Amino acid sequence: MLPFAAAVVTPLVYRVLRERTAYYAAAVALACFGMVASQLGTSGSVSYQWIPSLGVSLQFYVDGLSLLIGFLASGVGVLILTYSGGYMHGEPGKAKYYTALLAFMGSMLGVAFSADLVSLFVFWELTSLSSFILIGHYTDRRSSQYAARKSMLITVSGGLFMLIGFLLINHVAGTFAMFGPSGILSPENAAMTNEQLHAAGLFVPALALIAVGAAAKSAQVPLHIWLPNAMEAPTPVSAFLHSATMVKAGVYLIGRFRPLFLPEGVHVIPDWMLLFAVLGLVTMTITAILAVAATDIKELLAYSTASHLGLIVAGFGFASEYGAETGAFHILNHAMFKAALFLVAGIIAHEAGTRKIKHLGGLWRDLPITAAITVVAALGMAGVPPFNGFYSKEFLFESAYHAAHVHGGLAWLFPVVAVFGSIFTFLYSIRFLMLFFGEKPKGLGHVHRPPLTMLVPPAILGTIAALIGLGGVTDTFGIAPSALNGFVGSVVESTLPPAAHAEAAEAVHFSYHLPTSVTPAATMSAITIAVGLVAYQYYDDLHRGINRLLTVNPLRANWWYDNAVYGLNDASVETIPHVQTGLLRTYATWSLTAVTLLALGGYAAAGVALPSFGFAAGMTPSLALVLGVAVVGAFAVSIAPSHISGVLTLSILGFMVAIFYILADAPDLALTQLVVETLTLVIFLLVLDRLPTFYGEIKRSRAVRDGVLSLAVGTTVFVTVLVTTVADPANSIAQTFLDYGVTVEEAGGHNIVNVILVDFRGFDTMGEISVVAMAALSVLTLIAMRERGETQ
Repeated sequence: MLPFAAAVVTPLVYRVLRERTAYYAAAVALACFGMVASQLGTSGSVSYQWIPSLGVSLQFYVDGLSLLIGFLASGVGVLILTYSGGYMHGEPGKAKYYTALLAFMGSMLGVAFSADLVSLFVFWELTSLSSFILIGHYTDRRSSQYAARKSMLITVSGGLFMLIGFLLINHVAGTFAMFGPSGILSPENAAMTNEQLHAAGLFVPALALIAVGAAAKSAQVPLHIWLPNAMEAPTPVSAFLHSATMVKAGVYLIGRFRPLFLPEGVHVIPDWMLLFAVLGLVTMTITAILAVAATDIKELLAYSTASHLGLIVAGFGFASEYGAETGAFHILNHAMFKAALFLVAGIIAHEAGTRKIKHLGGLWRDLPITAAITVVAALGMAGVPPFNGFYSKEFLFESAYHAAHVHGGLAWLFPVVAVFGSIFTFLYSIRFLMLFFGEKPKGLGHVHRPPLTMLVPPAILGTIAALIGLGGVTDTFGIAPSALNGFVGSVVESTLPPAAHAEAAEAVHFSYHLPTSVTPAATMSAITIAVGLVAYQYYDDLHRGINRLLTVNPLRANWWYDNAVYGLNDASVETIPHVQTGLLRTYATWSLTAVTLLALGGYAAAGVALPSFGFAAGMTPSLALVLGVAVVGAFAVSIAPSHISGVLTLSILGFMVAIFYILADAPDLALTQLVVETLTLVIFLLVLDRLPTFYGEIKRSRAVRDGVLSLAVGTTVFVTVLVTTVADPANSIAQTFLDYGVTVEEAGGHNIVNVILVDFRGFDTMGEISVVAMAALSVLTLIAMRERGETQ
């Protein structure tokens, strides 16, 4: 709650602190980091009732995976907010910027620690809303508006798919709780929930729906298209949302649900592995190729982010423990080197005045410290030993080779594609690194050195990345970074299937080191680097060739998105003149048509069968005669030649209903019906005095249309009455009001209707009377104004 509370008061704080609001926000993030750190080594959940009647609670859970995301959201948040103090100097909308950034951090922490499916969804969508504000920070730019709208449309839509998946799980498991005694992800319940989903035939639908949500958030192909456009946001936002936090929500979701959907000891390729290993490797490869085609440094980093997210998704997709280690370790490694590189990109853009790759080069002369940071981060991104990204890339190669070795056949494509995609990763990483080396372009003048507030955060990130890489070197010689290994091991443990979790809870041991022998993974790494070094000589040819391919519209995902969205816009423009005519008749026609289609379609989709019906046991000839006259009156209304005759025949229907109540021993209802019918008739006649005495001409086509619609509406009402009245609850609410002790002794009335209106629905009745009274006062006021000659 701290980030949200701090966000609420940020506009007031900004009035006092102005530019120094960045340090206030950074202090809030630091406090959050301290609170997350205080949970290190603990595990468990706390719960607060939210909607008890639906079993929804505000529940939070702590384990290795949630702590990892919590550390990234708060720890990287401290650095990003500090960096913003220098970068956002002179920028517009800083109060809004810091408010949205704090709200986003709180939402991300909520996603990380939520242990209830509904609260997870709420925080999930809050990240989308706050990122919409941040991506569209420059509200006067059309490109920012386009980027924010695209991001919102894709990520929020994906969240809705995810919500349906959650509801399917709730339908089967009967709970929204993720952890605790009845939680679906608890080790003792995960396998049972898995079996229940299979038994109900909902395993694949639930898996696919949740996968859409995760893929939309983590920019997996073909939903990756929002991420490059999101680079319209200020660079600190890009570094925070699109490298360390928001896009990590999708991979967090995959890791979190891995124990539920991935059974232990599978001997064939499970649905989980088929879906996520393929999706991750395809995303990793395609977006790495697109990164080579990039012309802007932030565009290159955006595509590379999607590529590395694909690596993480593929890692979690593989069923082996290597896969879990890949996903867990690369979340950490990617956040370190990618956040550092985004901040470096911000320094370049801020100090050099351009982000165009072809206009940059030889920057180390003016930015030596930034160049050193880039060397560590870019080589980590490339997967070059001994930098941090190398080790998690090795785990990916190990898991891909292991899957191919176990399953054989087409599964051998896994290591082949992993190496192929990694070659392009190597290429664009080296290209980014070369911004600092080689000759300085003639048009690039002197590049100023950044202020300390912009230099220290990427330096800290680069140092952490270097220390992680150094840990692999020391571990090779027997000096393991035990604290880091223990923490990553706890993250891996959170993503293991329940059987392995139960049996090997004490045996989960994570370590990483340089290869000491020729292994398949080491061979794959050697091939990647060797081929990458050779191919880099032809980087410009590859860059031009890929861009030529992208001139073919159907090969671009953006072309499909734009045509779909703008096509819908065109369809909306064409539809408006037919729907919004300003005529009440048109609105009634469309509204009734929509309601009828939705109701009847819903009944058909749900397989609702009509109950048997017939004359009630108490039906007498007199009752049947009255109802028959009512039907004749209803038919006569449709052929009445004038307004007067139509209203009079309509009143026949109302009075027949009143007589029906009398014959059915319901005098109170009959009296009410008679009063209402009489008043309605009088009012109608008064109004008709102002209308013409004839209906006028009507087109035959319109008459046919209205007749068909009338039959459809009548059918819908008839079916709805049948379906809703067939229910026969065991404990009818009427029994409560028939109780003498309740109605007479407690409420003091002998008329049930009066008692219900006055005592049991007292506030409702008072509200209804208030509405009527307000309407009457308004009418009187209008009449009085008219008598005074006022027109406005």
